[in-house]
Amino acid sequence: MKLVQIITDGACIGNPGPGGWACILRYNHHKKELSGGERETTNNRMEITAAIRGLEALREPCDVEVVTDSQYLKNGITSWIRGWKNNGWITREKKPVLNRDLWTELDRLVTKHNVKWTWTKGHADHDDNNRCDELATRAARQHQRR
Repeated sequence: MKLVQIITDGACIGNPGPGGWACILRYNHHKKELSGGERETTNNRMEITAAIRGLEALREPCDVEVVTDSQYLKNGITSWIRGWKNNGWITREKKPVLNRDLWTELDRLVTKHNVKWTWTKGHADHDDNNRCDELATRAARQHQRR
């Protein structure tokens, strides 16, 4: 299987407010940047959306490393989701899971690939993460003006 790295980030102006997401896909010497946004959303929704859009861009099953600066995204998909599904999408606090629509879609996409999740510190020394932040922020600003 091909080994693909997907670097992701989300941004929001206000929370909720206009938001943007971005991802960079790397395969061998190839690099593809994707970004987009929404007029009214949250930072967490944009973080999940970035991962979804990156995985959706893959045309075949792959070995994938998703690099994120969001503990919410990483922990949600690698740990918390099992309990949420077992509990009928209810949290330990007996409340409905936020962003269930996105978690369900991400969970579906993850089953198509062999995915490893890696956390990186945001706004630090990871060039692709910094570029994703720039793209996501730009997308959020574009949706702020609409």
